[in-house]
Amino acid sequence: MRGQNGVNRKPQTSDKKLLPIEAWGLQTMSIGYLVAEDAPTIWRGPMVMSALEQMLKDVAWEGLDVLIIDMPPGTGDAQLTLSQRAQLAGAVIVSTPQDLALIDARKGLNMFLKVNVPVLGLIENMSHFICPSCGERSDIFGHGGAKKEAETLGMPFLGEVPLQMAIRATSDEGTPIVASQPESEQAQRYLAIADNLLASLEATQTSTPEIIIE
Repeated sequence: MRGQNGVNRKPQTSDKKLLPIEAWGLQTMSIGYLVAEDAPTIWRGPMVMSALEQMLKDVAWEGLDVLIIDMPPGTGDAQLTLSQRAQLAGAVIVSTPQDLALIDARKGLNMFLKVNVPVLGLIENMSHFICPSCGERSDIFGHGGAKKEAETLGMPFLGEVPLQMAIRATSDEGTPIVASQPESEQAQRYLAIADNLLASLEATQTSTPEIIIE
């Protein structure tokens, strides 16, 4: 992991469990921490399932309020394994605004519904671009597609994230914008999405499920 000081770190172990790497008050774990930075992860289905189970069972998570699992796009082995092997509180669909991306997002949404995983809402990524020189707004991938899709499907729309250099730069530096520039407009967008997500989560359940691997 490229941490707050820009140095790559590897997770340590204790009692045969991986210790999460903490950054900015969050516990994190990733397959990327366990393989070489330039090594491709070319895995078949059984290897994907094994890795997911390791992330859930063999990591020493401590006192979690929420565990967020970032999945690759699509409806493949990773998504099916997770939905079948773990008791999930819900799924969040992230899509860019254009029609082609929304088609894939709709497939992912329908997959989670078929396996009885609540969809907590949709987020529109790369919603628009603000030129850093002139301040002009450009809807490079269109705009509002995810919000319209959420309205059509009766799902909460959690918010939109613009395509902005400050977000990219702070992420690459290991200093996310919500930590390095918490009062900025970009950071406030993320915080609003987090608030909306928690509200949606609370509306769909009365208690947070435990992580159960069958």
